Amino acid sequence: MPLDLADYENKAREAVKAFWGNRAAAAAKQKELGREDQGERASVTGGKNMDGFIALIQDVIRANGLTDAHMMMGRRVLTLPGFFRPTKLWDLLIVNDGRLVAALELKSQVGSFGKNFNNRTEEAIGTAVDLWTAYREGAFGPEAPRPFVAWLMPVEDAPESRSPVNDTSPHFPVFPDFRGASYIERYNILCRKLVQERLYTTATIMASPRTAAETGDYVDLSELTGLKTFVTSFAGHIAAEAARAPPGAPDRLL
Repeated sequence: MPLDLADYENKAREAVKAFWGNRAAAAAKQKELGREDQGERASVTGGKNMDGFIALIQDVIRANGLTDAHMMMGRRVLTLPGFFRPTKLWDLLIVNDGRLVAALELKSQVGSFGKNFNNRTEEAIGTAVDLWTAYREGAFGPEAPRPFVAWLMPVEDAPESRSPVNDTSPHFPVFPDFRGASYIERYNILCRKLVQERLYTTATIMASPRTAAETGDYVDLSELTGLKTFVTSFAGHIAAEAARAPPGAPDRLL
């Protein structure tokens, strides 16, 4: 049975429009309340920036037959046990018949590239190492199938994120692929290595300018880290889970 990609290209453009539109609306609201000194932080206080991507993920789940899964979105049901810490709060979880089907992190980077790149990198690596160690130790059941683990991240496509960046390492040389790489290129390298090291099933970066609030424009940086790879891999994993599970109750969004 062929996979259903749920018209992801058009839905991704709508998700990008919503991402930038919701950021702008949140910033305007802060300005209206007289809180104009928060910089980019004012744009994320609404908490709805990634809703379009969540809707896309939900459509892929339903289109590929997993109609009885629990798609966890409320904060109270988004924690998983960790190994190096008691719990980790994820952005989106898919659970079916007591099995962890998927755990997804939906992040973004707009401005403040130099300040936040290392933080995002450490977060992505630490989150994955903690989850897979907990999985190895049976946190999700002694015979739990390997879950789909993904990192998806829109990054602002701007001169500041496209400009070469130089680093100094006085004792040992920086790896060649990082030398002079822009922040967008560094995020692409990060996502590629996260997948190659099997820390994530897929790791996706979408470069998009602020003007995409009107157009929904975005570009992939490589095939491995592109949105189509995420959607195709996710659809296949969902279809496999749907084939494993008998028909159940209607889907519930928590």
